[in-house]
Amino acid sequence: HWAVFAEFPHVDISWLQHMPARKPTKEELAAAIDLTIEDIIGPYLKVLFCGINPGLYSGATGLHFARPGNRFWKVLYEAGFTQRLLDPSEETELLDSGYGITCIVDRTTARADELSKEEFIEGGKVLLEKLDHFKPKMLAVLGLGAYRMAFDRPKAKVGLQDEKFGNTGIWLLPNPSGLNANYQLADLIELFIELKTAVE
Repeated sequence: HWAVFAEFPHVDISWLQHMPARKPTKEELAAAIDLTIEDIIGPYLKVLFCGINPGLYSGATGLHFARPGNRFWKVLYEAGFTQRLLDPSEETELLDSGYGITCIVDRTTARADELSKEEFIEGGKVLLEKLDHFKPKMLAVLGLGAYRMAFDRPKAKVGLQDEKFGNTGIWLLPNPSGLNANYQLADLIELFIELKTAVE
């Protein structure tokens, strides 16, 4: 197929870069337990977004926040972090704007409650090493419970935290999963806009 395009170099195939990720099969989802996916990360980012851990959908696709019901990409766009609504397959484009993605725990699970307290604590230590190495301006943790457990901050609330990790500020946001019924889309967008305003 590519040979055909090579014979017609004037044909615009840029749309191929923006094709949505293929939906994984049930078998692929079942096999995606305990996998890891690569961070989207670089030095001196404006914001390093930090999820709890990858779900099976992300494990099967190798992409962050890949499940269709997850509101992360929609919220990023509506809050002004991206110029257009990105598909998870375009996640590396975030780096061009100074944003990245990591997780507290890198192991994929069907649900976050399958993770142990020890995994969160160990994940927190690894995260601190990443912050020390890459030095983002702000770490935005998407999940209050995960942050509270990883760093022993039982009373931490949404928003900018009083503490810093090195020179990196800490901002807590709700988990954008569609399963998080405590926050509607409009609520999430408003909270993400506050972060955007603070780091720009």
